[in-house]
Amino acid sequence: MLNDDKFLTWCKRLGLGDTTCETVSKVRSRGPTRRVGGGRSNVSGRYPSRKMGVTIQFESHRVELAFIYQLEHDSSVLEYYDQPPSIPLAYDASNGRRLSVLHTPDFFVIRKDAAGWEECKTEEDLGKLAEKSPNRYQRDNASHWRCAPGESHANQFGLYYHVRSDASINWTIQQNLQFLDDYLRVDSTSISPRSREEVIVETVRQPGLRLSELIQRTKDVASRDAIHFMIAAGEIFADLSAAVVSRPAEVTVFANAEVAAAFHHISGAPTAATPGRQINIEPGEAVSWDGTVWRIVNVGDQFISLLGENGGLTELPCETLDRLIAAGRLDSSARGALAYSERARF
Repeated sequence: MLNDDKFLTWCKRLGLGDTTCETVSKVRSRGPTRRVGGGRSNVSGRYPSRKMGVTIQFESHRVELAFIYQLEHDSSVLEYYDQPPSIPLAYDASNGRRLSVLHTPDFFVIRKDAAGWEECKTEEDLGKLAEKSPNRYQRDNASHWRCAPGESHANQFGLYYHVRSDASINWTIQQNLQFLDDYLRVDSTSISPRSREEVIVETVRQPGLRLSELIQRTKDVASRDAIHFMIAAGEIFADLSAAVVSRPAEVTVFANAEVAAAFHHISGAPTAATPGRQINIEPGEAVSWDGTVWRIVNVGDQFISLLGENGGLTELPCETLDRLIAAGRLDSSARGALAYSERARF
């Protein structure tokens, strides 16, 4: 959280006027306007925020709790407050009557370069609300939900008002944040220097190493918990948007984010696995590798054996095979199998 001096520095850096600073200060100094309660399809609760040092209320575990996880672990978010003081919204009802209502947004968020109110709802609820109050909720040309009266109120202070739909939630990140939550809350200094060094050495030695293989290679010196601590602390890098950490065979790890970016740039592999690419990794199957046809002759736990058209035999680590598939450099097709059967002799 920001202390008073840092808050004033933040206000000056953004060039906020006195009225805006007072508005934000009021949010920061007051507790939640109301206590939330769950409904028939929602479970309400409180999230113990390490960032804020208090518990944060959520009215829906499917939407608001998901956004709390994002706010908690987004480095651009400095502070966030649940159920901030109510704000007035003025708009025309569908029958043309002018309405003025007091509205309590779900959150007020202070980011490094902006601040404002954020309202979280399901896509289904927003569709119903837009039908009932089209001048309050509507989609823009980019299919983003907006609240014109909320934006009008925020704009006078140089702040923002955003509507957050559950359709924008990356559920892979959500699963990872929930899985790593305990590790994110505890200092990783309990990891021994030797354990930390061995884990880092392996990620440097083989960029894009599968997490399952990293766990196996370092099992004598580093526990699985230690590796999870290092991922949570950013001491080694795993793209939390690409694969679920609880399925380590699907996760690639790197020494840091810069190495990961360079690796994907050089290999042409996307950060996340390419969807829809189906390759049957079985003995006897023909595959095309950079335009050359090979036949799989053996599939082991760590290596795949391939026989080339000219009779040459090569072995590929499973991790390398996965990266070639993700990069689109290794493919399987009926034409490749036919070409091989016509040219190769076994």
